[in-house]
Amino acid sequence: MAVAINGLSLGAIYALIALGYTMVYGIAKMLNFAHGDVIMVGAYIIYTMCMFTWNIGSMPIWLSSLISFVVAMAVCTCLGIVIEKVAYKPLRGASPLAALITAIGVSYLLQGIAQLIWGADQRTISILDRLGTVNLGSYVIKWSAIITVVVGAIIMVCLVMFIKKTRTGRAMLAVSEDKGAAQMMGVNVNAIVSITFAIGSGLATFASMFYLPITSVSPTLGAMPGIKAFAAAVIGGIGSIPGAMLGGVLLGVVEVVCNSISAVASYTTAIEFALLIIILLVRPIGLLGKKRRIKV
Repeated sequence: MAVAINGLSLGAIYALIALGYTMVYGIAKMLNFAHGDVIMVGAYIIYTMCMFTWNIGSMPIWLSSLISFVVAMAVCTCLGIVIEKVAYKPLRGASPLAALITAIGVSYLLQGIAQLIWGADQRTISILDRLGTVNLGSYVIKWSAIITVVVGAIIMVCLVMFIKKTRTGRAMLAVSEDKGAAQMMGVNVNAIVSITFAIGSGLATFASMFYLPITSVSPTLGAMPGIKAFAAAVIGGIGSIPGAMLGGVLLGVVEVVCNSISAVASYTTAIEFALLIIILLVRPIGLLGKKRRIKV
């Protein structure tokens, strides 16, 4: 049971990151490889705010953590909008390769800025681990893992409802299907793309909070989870929100199960990407991806 909960917890983190990739690709038709570094920025903001608020007298831990998270979410959301406006919007009509190279450049830029501000040393902080553990029969499970699974599931359900039930969500669907037709129907495509980046970056803050108990904060924090989350989005079907959820959970469970088996633990990353290759060979559009007809 502990392995299952930990697998679902890690999978929920990957799914939250993968949602940012799949939403941006589904609407803007570009791969935002700087998304993993937004998670790194969120983690540094949480760390900095926690260090600041913990030095303030008798402030409760829960209030300090809440303030840190809210500030980090505000910063990451604004950062996502700024990245879209400054780096990606001028390339809206450019080739996919130009946008891809720009995304990689933004990624290294964010890492460099983080290193200038906070240095290259790794820093450790775990807010959720302060909640301790819970005993379920003979199993000892961290509260942080349970909270990650529950909150991740709630966020995903809310996001699906937002896309399907709200006017902005339906506008996102329209832009993802046909940007030109949506613009002719009065949809502000530029605003929708900015909102998409804002939502994806906001979700990255949740991933930052949930990822802190299992890693340390460094300028390269978001590199590997970002790549794995992208793999999860491709496994599930890039552009599909349910696919991003499924791919993230599947990849998280595979990673935790492999790490629990000593004989294959050192090959965990290789197994994960081998799974990606196998799924793409069998179903190139991903598990829940949809074939799209391109008009020429």
